[in-house]
Amino acid sequence: MTPSQRIDDLIAGLTDWRGKTFAAVRKAILAADPEIVEEWKWMGSPVWSRDGMIAVANAHKGKVKLTFAHGASLSDPDKLFNAGLEGNMRRAIDFLEGDKVDQRALKALVRAAIEHNRARSSKKARAKRS
Repeated sequence: MTPSQRIDDLIAGLTDWRGKTFAAVRKAILAADPEIVEEWKWMGSPVWSRDGMIAVANAHKGKVKLTFAHGASLSDPDKLFNAGLEGNMRRAIDFLEGDKVDQRALKALVRAAIEHNRARSSKKARAKRS
């Protein structure tokens, strides 16, 4: 089974509001860039990558959590991050029942994460040549 199929199955198995929220989060992420890769890691977590990891999502009892790998380095003008704010690397968005997924803002945040990953990759490549 491919990672995308596993994510499909995960969403289908969430028969309450979390399934719809998870699907909306996934839709925004995939719409942000056509070269985003879906992965399945850590014994059952959907992960999205492009030039490095962008984010991982999990469905918990009372929320859908989307954690950005380098969220602390990202600009968040729409104030989407509402969890993990004390960390020095990751930041998360907890979607609770009734929350709407702001497709435009989430796509912009995903694009910022991709740009951050590219900058990190470029910096590493320059360091190797030095």
